[in-house]
This record gives sequence, structure tokens and C-alpha cells, in this order.
Amino acid sequence: MSVTATVQNDNIRLPKGTHFPDGTQVIIEPVKPLVEIQGAALGHDLSRFIGIADDLPSDLARNLDHYRHTVGWLGLWSPSCPPA
Repeated sequence: MSVTATVQNDNIRLPKGTHFPDGTQVIIEPVKPLVEIQGAALGHDLSRFIGIADDLPSDLARNLDHYRHTVGWLGLWSPSCPPA
């Protein structure tokens, strides 16, 4: 059984409804916040791609499925760069 708890004033605060019998031995390890693990590093890694595609349609976000599923069939993709 694995439980994520919080430390308050040197006491371990278990989530409501979680019970361990008295005398149960547990292992306690600090958990890094998810932002530290992925958020900052991922944003930094992907920042090199910001602004790289400057020739996309202005409504691409709204009509992504249309462009993804129909434009390729119309032969508008470059043979050197087919759709994924």
C-alpha cells in the first residue's frame, strides 16, 4: 500500500480515511513537486521550437483535424515532408 501524506509541525498527516495500525513501520521519502520534475525542464527543452513554424494557417489550432485529415489527401503536402 502506498500513500502520499503531508508533514505539518513534524507530524505526518495521512489523508482522510487512511488508517495504519499502531506500531506499523513505514518508509518516508520526500517527493519533488511535479513542476520541478517536468514543468521547468520540459518548457526549457521545448523553448527552442518557439516561433519556428511561421507559415502555418492562422486557424490551425481551431481546424487541426481538418488540416490533418484532408489536406494530405488533396496533395498539398510536399513529397519530401509527408504528414505524420
